[in-house]
Amino acid sequence: MKNCIKRTGVAKRTLFSSGLLFLCCMAIRSQQTDTSYQKRVLETSEVDLLFSYYKQDGQNAAVTGGEGTEELTDATSSIVLRMPMNESDILTVDVGLSAYTSASSSNVNPLDGGPSVSPFDASSGESRKDLLTYINPSYQHSSDDRNSIWSANAYFSTEYDYLSLGFGGSYTRLFNEKNTELTLSGRVFLDKWNPQYPIELREGFFDDRITGNGTYNPIFSEFEKESRNSYSLSLSFSQIMGKKLQGALFMDLVSQNGLLSTPFQRVYFADFEDFYIDDFQLADNVEQLPDSRFKIPFGGRLNYYLNDLVVLRTYYRFYWDDWGITSHTASLEAPFKVTDKLTLYPTYRYYTQTAADYFYPKEEALSTDSYYTSDYDLSDYNAHQYGMGVQYRDIFASAKVFSFGLKTIDLRFSQYDRSNGLNAFIFTLGTTFVGN
Repeated sequence: MKNCIKRTGVAKRTLFSSGLLFLCCMAIRSQQTDTSYQKRVLETSEVDLLFSYYKQDGQNAAVTGGEGTEELTDATSSIVLRMPMNESDILTVDVGLSAYTSASSSNVNPLDGGPSVSPFDASSGESRKDLLTYINPSYQHSSDDRNSIWSANAYFSTEYDYLSLGFGGSYTRLFNEKNTELTLSGRVFLDKWNPQYPIELREGFFDDRITGNGTYNPIFSEFEKESRNSYSLSLSFSQIMGKKLQGALFMDLVSQNGLLSTPFQRVYFADFEDFYIDDFQLADNVEQLPDSRFKIPFGGRLNYYLNDLVVLRTYYRFYWDDWGITSHTASLEAPFKVTDKLTLYPTYRYYTQTAADYFYPKEEALSTDSYYTSDYDLSDYNAHQYGMGVQYRDIFASAKVFSFGLKTIDLRFSQYDRSNGLNAFIFTLGTTFVGN
């Protein structure tokens, strides 16, 4: 019940898969310097070991109606194995595990902890933690002339209240002596909720500690639909424009339908009386959002090789959806080569968005409204992210671990600050090993 990342999890996974495909395509391109014989797309098996640690805090938890602790920690580890099946085909298997503890989602049932309850304290019950596991296999085939690349992939993940199945594919075509690249890809996710509603809205709930004027009588009813389907179509175009300049353009079309509300996120109405148990306010309803959403992000990248030591990597994305959100993302990365093997990566990212049409702070929505949410991920805000990374790279993989050579070590740290008070940091460590 990771309310802070549930809405964006699919996008992140898709972005990671797209990035992996891009890196594979770049590797293929670099190997095509000799056409007198057919070069293998991937010479030997490679293994990536990845780990990340994420921690956040804030005071606008959607689980408690836009007010309350947003403290969350998440530790994720994954293994990515790339295996050459023959000269032209690569099988990739990505397996991961994400364990988290969330103060906000623990308050789905704040009554299973200590003797008193508050939205600013975490419950000690089982709802405070969960485990997500996933597997993402993909298969890639390159044509004999290495100018065409087909890929197919699948995805499966599960956690306590959510199950996701996905599949997709892509086609890449290289032109102009491999200086121009065009990629078309599509993905489908067929997801299923196991809805976990706030404890006070569940059938048979009773507690003699409830205080307030009158009788507690929320307007809640369980969702009839429990599935969520997402469909995306992506188009990207990249061009080498000279010895020092490379650019890319991209656009996505994303359609979602089904249960797009999060079942455990409370809403409090302006026209309802307030009822409490201790300091914890009982829900008037859970968020209600449309059962369809259409998104269009598009943007581009521009990389400039300033000299042998510094590369400037710029990125911009514009986003629009039919819930009323528009956003802008801009980032700059300036890798600095300290030695032949060591590179520093200072980064900066800026993000700003407008609020969704259905967003209301606590006790500003009316019970007569059709749609409403107090999830501050859908509010008006801007954010800054600062980071630094260091990469060790040895193309000869001279350091050995068992029969594998160590090719890269990538260590990064980022600090994230949002204008509505949410702050977070993320630490990532990645290593790549290659077989003999």
